Amino acid sequence: MDVQRQFEILLVEDNEADARLIIHAFKTASVPNRVSHVTDGEKALAFLHRGVEYADAPQPDLILLDLNLPKVSGLEVLKAAKSHDKLKRIPVIVLTASAIEEDIHRSYDLQANSYISKPDDLAGFAELIHGIESYWLQHSSLPRGEGRSDESTSGGA
Repeated sequence: MDVQRQFEILLVEDNEADARLIIHAFKTASVPNRVSHVTDGEKALAFLHRGVEYADAPQPDLILLDLNLPKVSGLEVLKAAKSHDKLKRIPVIVLTASAIEEDIHRSYDLQANSYISKPDDLAGFAELIHGIESYWLQHSSLPRGEGRSDESTSGGA
């Protein structure tokens, strides 16, 4: 059996309870992964551009992005990521409490790869993360991050 590579996931979420649920669900995933968590849009941009505080941050394979963020909105983070040559190929899943049609349209206009409304309970979060794991980490071919080899690596959640 081939050793699976570790997937790098950036979670941009200001709600600590939601973040804990998502991180816990990924820890129980069958696909090796590491979740990096930032709590506002400004930190997300610093992480993605490897600002001083995040100089050694891994380039994510997948971004889970809330829209309602302090400092810089999720839509602005999405716009910045999708307009940057080294970041635009990273799949961005908008994961938000908003079900406002305008937010859905604006997210897809800015090239979000998916738009998902957050579930209301622990079981819903577990099911959602399992679906993300299955589709995005097991069945989809994701572009390799900058500075990564093509060989599989082992790792854990």
